[in-house]
Amino acid sequence: MSKLLRSISITTSLSAEDTVGVLLELEQGQTPSSYADALTRLSTVSVYGEIETQDVAGIKRRLREGLQALAADGIDVAPARIQVKKVPARDWSESWKRHFKPLDLGPRLLVKPTWSRRVPKKTQALVVLDPGLSFGTGQHATTRFCLEQLVALRDPQSSSQSMLDVGTGSGILAIAAVKLGYQPVNAFDFDADCVRVANENTELNGVAAVLIVTHDDITQVPKKPKQRYSVVCANLIYDLLIAERDRLLARVAPGGSLVLAGILETQFGVVRKAFEAAGWKLVVATTDKEWRSGTFIEVAL
Repeated sequence: MSKLLRSISITTSLSAEDTVGVLLELEQGQTPSSYADALTRLSTVSVYGEIETQDVAGIKRRLREGLQALAADGIDVAPARIQVKKVPARDWSESWKRHFKPLDLGPRLLVKPTWSRRVPKKTQALVVLDPGLSFGTGQHATTRFCLEQLVALRDPQSSSQSMLDVGTGSGILAIAAVKLGYQPVNAFDFDADCVRVANENTELNGVAAVLIVTHDDITQVPKKPKQRYSVVCANLIYDLLIAERDRLLARVAPGGSLVLAGILETQFGVVRKAFEAAGWKLVVATTDKEWRSGTFIEVAL
């Protein structure tokens, strides 16, 4: 058996770049990087890791099946070329770092990896977070939308805006909420590894005293919560958003906002209808490549 440092890359269309990135992230548990070629209009999405030689064939097979499923859903993944290559160890530490740039969210928030020397503006709250085993670095369109909404919905004059992060992943949204002044802020995830990493990230950002990420499952939490929140963020797969609609809505305080993400553009209409049927309306929506995200508020009776 030979465990070597390897890159796993998929060459795909620019429009499918993010979706293919999620496929790779689910396969390897690592945040992918991407390189877009303006001439060919193709993107190469890659992850890196130590992989046993005998595991390569299985990885390729699962990725092919995943690409076929995406194509069956109408996503243009062509040419869908999969490559697994050995990576010289000396190139590893920098080969993926250059793809993760600071994310500037206007005058109030900056998200950056630990190795970045970028200094935040005087008015910017700073979140420091590296790519790793948990989803959420701010690079993905769905996470970025949630961050933008946290900034837009925060009233600097209010000292009582609260926030709940459902399916927190890396903890980025909850950490950003604390830094922006939301209080209290709570977050949970059903994945124990995500909970561990998110709590490590709260330590890294100096907010562990006020934010403890817990291990919970949206399908199992009480239908009638003890607490409701000014803003609830749920960056989840679309069928889970629909199935647990009532649990999510029950956690939004009167006059509050529900931010939904993790939805393909082709799926968004179904999600929107489900929440409109419960008396909520879409007030903000953004499409980024094949992803569409939205913020809902309750319709006044």
